[in-house]
Amino acid sequence: MSRSPVIAIDGPSGSGKSSTSRGVAARLGLRYLDTGAMYRAMTWWLLRQGVDVHDAAAVAARVDGPEILSGTDPLGPTIMVDGIDVGLAIRSDEVNAAVSPVSAVPEVRARLVELQREAIGDGGIVVEGRDIGSVVAPDADVKVYLTADAAARAERRAAEAGARDVEATRDSLLARDRIDSSRAASPLVMAEGAVHIDGTAYTLDEVIDLVVSLVEARETVS
Repeated sequence: MSRSPVIAIDGPSGSGKSSTSRGVAARLGLRYLDTGAMYRAMTWWLLRQGVDVHDAAAVAARVDGPEILSGTDPLGPTIMVDGIDVGLAIRSDEVNAAVSPVSAVPEVRARLVELQREAIGDGGIVVEGRDIGSVVAPDADVKVYLTADAAARAERRAAEAGARDVEATRDSLLARDRIDSSRAASPLVMAEGAVHIDGTAYTLDEVIDLVVSLVEARETVS
């Protein structure tokens, strides 16, 4: 393995990708990139511009508009749009409802994949998303596909959002899964060479340990 590894962690919504990726990056002294936040940032900007997010052509025509900058500190990741900190704004219900159709537009994915590869640079980073190991960084040193059963994912996501209706959260996650897995551009898949980790029965620290052990084993072999 190179001295500056690239670790790709993919998986569906609510599987624990963000917490795991930040934990692994912090443990190993690496940078961290949340690609999902970039799609949310694009969505937030389009909504602010009054663009119909269900009109793929209208979305495609505006993808070069915003300046999107992702901070890569795992202990304090940030996301900026045109110099504005949108870390909280991109988690709103409005953005939640609009991010799927925006993310499915090929031109959006093309622009953000370019930005993601620029952020990855020479490595030394943990990158999380849905197409990292398959599209963004197919040559990543370690690839993980992180999942959990729908009930566990819904409970985690509802707790994060302060929501009481876990069943509605579960239905929303499953709907997002269907969209992510069926879209024409960079669908959610387990990348070739990825290690599947089902985190349902594990604590966060245990999942982080599993990923770190994969990295350490790869370093030993290399």
